[in-house]
Amino acid sequence: MDGILVVDKPAGITSHDVVSRLRRILKTKKIGHTGTLDPFATGVMAVLVGKATRLAQFLDKDEKQYEATLRFGFETDTGDRTGSPKPILQNPKTVSIDEIRTVLEQFRGEIEQLPPMYSAKKVDGKKLYELARQGIEIERKSVQITIKKLELIDDKIADSLVQICVRCSAGTYIRTLAEDIARAAGGAAHLEALRRTASGKYGIDKSVSLEELQNHEEPASFLLPIRTAVESLPDFVVVADRVEKTRNGMSTRDLSGSFIDGEMVQMIDEAGKLIAIGYFLESEKVVQPKVVLS
Repeated sequence: MDGILVVDKPAGITSHDVVSRLRRILKTKKIGHTGTLDPFATGVMAVLVGKATRLAQFLDKDEKQYEATLRFGFETDTGDRTGSPKPILQNPKTVSIDEIRTVLEQFRGEIEQLPPMYSAKKVDGKKLYELARQGIEIERKSVQITIKKLELIDDKIADSLVQICVRCSAGTYIRTLAEDIARAAGGAAHLEALRRTASGKYGIDKSVSLEELQNHEEPASFLLPIRTAVESLPDFVVVADRVEKTRNGMSTRDLSGSFIDGEMVQMIDEAGKLIAIGYFLESEKVVQPKVVLS
């Protein structure tokens, strides 16, 4: 049982809860995921099953896409609807849809973002949200993120709510983005709802709910092939007498001139089965396994 499962996470449970339920449904312990979603958030979780867990490092940095609902009027201490309103921002300026549209431009491309206190980011070995729950706020360093797409979904404000579509680099905090957009327009807002519609190449259209998996006779039939996780990498075919050597971590000579120094490749057998992820060493003209799947 090896592959990628694209799960549509429901609201009200943690990402860890999703993994726990999947372990019971699929009857296997070897399950992991990339890209944590907050309990109130929904949408795509790329779940790795069996040997696919070895490929987490190739999915962790994937771009994400979200549909976010911002509620204007006040900020909360958590940056989303689960928190308490910040008293000093109870009566901000009323922001128009045109003002919001105008400020979106300054958030596209590479920008600096300050990680929120209510996040799992660690500083000196401590998770920020653990400190925040104790009423402790510490100094954080801004990080560079990339916003590739930032658009209004609806061209109006209804009941103080505005919906946006965001495609961004891994590590982007949408709750912080919501606050920053509102502040740039002279107002205040928090995240009312969040739905992840894509994680890398895995979109919501290919997802399955926990209920569907629970009720299906063969839940493993929803698994996508392992190779979908690294299909952007070029192929390197390992001939039959080198397959076992590759599994033992030995390199294989390549004189094709197809790769550049340090380039990551899929090491597949002649039947197209993924054996390992390797990298090309120009100095020795070999492909060296880095992550072996069996």
